[in-house]
Order: sequence, then C-alpha cells, then structure tokens
Amino acid sequence: MQEQKFHYATVTEAITKLKEQGYTHEFSLEGDHLKAGAETFPVNEFEIVDLYRYEGPSDPADEAIVYALASTDGIKGTLVTGYGISTDEATIETLKNLHYKYQQGQQ
Repeated sequence: MQEQKFHYATVTEAITKLKEQGYTHEFSLEGDHLKAGAETFPVNEFEIVDLYRYEGPSDPADEAIVYALASTDGIKGTLVTGYGISTDEATIETLKNLHYKYQQGQQ
C-alpha cells in the first residue's frame, strides 16, 4: 500500500499551491458529475492526480481530503471533501470509483 503524502501543512495551502500548478477549477461533486461554477463535467472523464489527507489534531471529524483532478482533455481543478459530509449514495460511489482508478495507477 502506498504511503500517504503530506506535502502541505493545511488544506488552504494545498489548494493555493495546486492553483499555482494549474488546478484552477474549484469542483463540487454532485452525484456522478463535477461542478465548477456554471460548468458541469462527467466525473468519469477525470482522474485523481494526487490527494492530500488532513486530520484534525483532536477530532477525527475534522478530517478533509484535497483531490487534485485532471480530465483527459486538460481541465484541472481541486475537490475538497470532509470526513463527515452528508452525501447521497451516488456521490459516495463516485468517490469510491475515483479512488479505485487512482490506486490502480499507483501499482
């Protein structure tokens, strides 16, 4: 299993540095689509390029994951999810599929 990386001290720093690297879209996940402003993208066109996991010092519910995502046609952005976020089944399944593709690429 791959060891988790902690490149940036905070979620804010990770997002700032990723924007500097061209990850300019700020995605939200709705079912099986990524939204950035008025734009909507099919999530199956994206892959996780990198991810950063953060855990709160005293409360596991403070955990967040910052995803660096890129599409096959060069659209790049970030997606931030929280540990205890209330999401529907489709969104949870979509995140699982993204993680699976990412893990397959790491082997």
